[in-house]
Amino acid sequence: MNIQAMMKQAQKLQKDMMNAQAEIQAMTFEAKSSFVTVKANGKREILEVKIDMESLDKEDVEMLQDLIQVAVNDVMKQIEKETESKLGKYTQGMPGLF
Repeated sequence: MNIQAMMKQAQKLQKDMMNAQAEIQAMTFEAKSSFVTVKANGKREILEVKIDMESLDKEDVEMLQDLIQVAVNDVMKQIEKETESKLGKYTQGMPGLF
């Protein structure tokens, strides 16, 4: 394979990676932990936190904090899983790129 063909292939790979990354960033992810719901985008930005106040005992703030933490961690794992699913084929052998 000549250098020019390799460069074309690398450019196509880069374009495919950028398209996949843009697709992930446009997605919305949602996680629920009991009466806490967290939404985030593929850029790992929290878009919304909802708390079902009817289910919450006003005295139980510590549990609420724990549920928010669980829901945020879960939504971040979903984003990571989707990123690995879409971009992992491009980054095999190159850990830490995304």
